[in-house]
Amino acid sequence: MAQYAVLIYAADSAHGADAGAEDLQVHDRHAAELEESGCLAAAFALEPIATATSIRGDVVTDGPFVDAKEVVAGFYVIDAPDLDAALRIAGRNPVTQQGGGVEVRPVAGGFVRPPAHG
Repeated sequence: MAQYAVLIYAADSAHGADAGAEDLQVHDRHAAELEESGCLAAAFALEPIATATSIRGDVVTDGPFVDAKEVVAGFYVIDAPDLDAALRIAGRNPVTQQGGGVEVRPVAGGFVRPPAHG
């Protein structure tokens, strides 16, 4: 089975300071559905864009790498038999109905290191 990265594009992270429990509930429900289906390999929500720092060459700046109306708000990796199945799974992400979207890309390789202790 292949793995696909699903990059979530939105105006900002769903985890912003002004997000209420009801704002996160639909996303939490979607994540639970992915977990229950067995296709979710990894998932990461990103902090709001105000926390981003970018590096280009030797220049370090505050903010996202590209000034755009949508940014990567998070991403997850799914197991799917093929791209069509991955697109069906990713298309159920709530952000696609909230003005944002998702990008689906095959994973070439990688690993996840457990968090450091201490």
